[in-house]
Parts: sequence; C-alpha cells; structure tokens
Amino acid sequence: MNLILLGPPGAGKGTQSRRLSDNLKVPQISTGDLLRAARGNRTTLGIKAESYMTAGQLVPDNLVTEMIRERLKQADCGHGYILDGFPRTLAQAEALDRMIAAESGKAAQIDRVVNIAVDREEVIQRLSGRRQCRKCTENYHARFHPPKTVGVCDRCGGELFQRDDDREDVIRQRLEVYEKQTQPLIAYYEKMGLLRNVRGTGSIEEIFGAILKAVS
Repeated sequence: MNLILLGPPGAGKGTQSRRLSDNLKVPQISTGDLLRAARGNRTTLGIKAESYMTAGQLVPDNLVTEMIRERLKQADCGHGYILDGFPRTLAQAEALDRMIAAESGKAAQIDRVVNIAVDREEVIQRLSGRRQCRKCTENYHARFHPPKTVGVCDRCGGELFQRDDDREDVIRQRLEVYEKQTQPLIAYYEKMGLLRNVRGTGSIEEIFGAILKAVS
C-alpha cells in the first residue's frame, strides 16, 4: 500500500507514519528526517537546503523531488511506502505522478492520502515547547514531556536546546508557507477521490485508530 500523510508542521505525521510503517510493514519516508540528516552531514543537498529550513521556508521542489526519486528506487519500497512530508506543493504532487508513471514496474499508484488536521494555535503550542538534547538527540516538551531538571537531558545529562525552526516566529512563518503552498494539495487529492481527513487531536492511539480506519 502506498500512502501520503498531509498535515501542518506539528500535526504528528512523523509519529503516526512510524506506527503505520510498523503496522503495514512498509517503509516510512520522511523528507524532514532526510533533509536534517543531509544538513547535519553537510552534503551538497544539505548545504543548499539549510538556509530555507532555518528561515522556516520550504526547500525548493527540484531538490526534494530528486531526493524522493532516488529513495523510491530502493528495494524496500517495492511493496509500498508511506510518504511523510512529501509532496508539499502542487508541483511536487505532479512530479510524483510523473515519477510513478515512469517507474510503473516498481511503484504502484497512490492508494490513499490522509490529511491530519490541527488548529494553528495548537500547532504553535506543540512546536514551540519542543526541546532536544545536544548530545544524544533525545526529545522533550516543556509541557507534555518535560525533563526532570529544566534544560538537562534525563538520559545523558546533556544540554537541552530549542531548534531554530521551533521558535514561535519561525513556526508562524512555516504555517503561513504551509497554508499558501500545501493546502491546495487537499483539493487536488480530494478531486482524485484519494483524500481522507482525520482530526489530529486526542491521544496518539485515538488518532492512529482513525488513520487506520481511513486507509482500510
């Protein structure tokens, strides 16, 4: 099964796509994770993407699309995949359609698109409270998952910090970019009969149950 998860930053796409990956036995492909790894490793793509990511802007379509193209060619995608964070623009969606048509021997059509809907202020609260350990990368949240000692990792004692793209001003910019460039995808996939909307509030288990129902 080939799935796409849509939703604003902080909607929980990463958490839910990993659970779906375990349930459906297909790989989760997160452009966010791949871009951050490329940025950290100082690859050519990572260096090009860094300025856009820090400013809360979308990485240009051609960079992201080429990365996805190479990932979908890998053997573990032969029985399906979950796209988390791609496509984000109409141009990327159209490029994905062409990619699938060109690789018809390896990739089937998209089976379902799930849109996880979360209100703007809820997103800001979720993202602005996130903290990460500089040493072991363990994640915390000032409200939902605080460390025992403020600013100190429970796991390794490392310093906790706020990522540049989790600052409130950057989050608001990211949401403006999302609403302008990504929202048209909802209409695009709805017209194709692939879209299912799921509310991204409640427990992780409740949201996951709703997603499973939407893709069944």
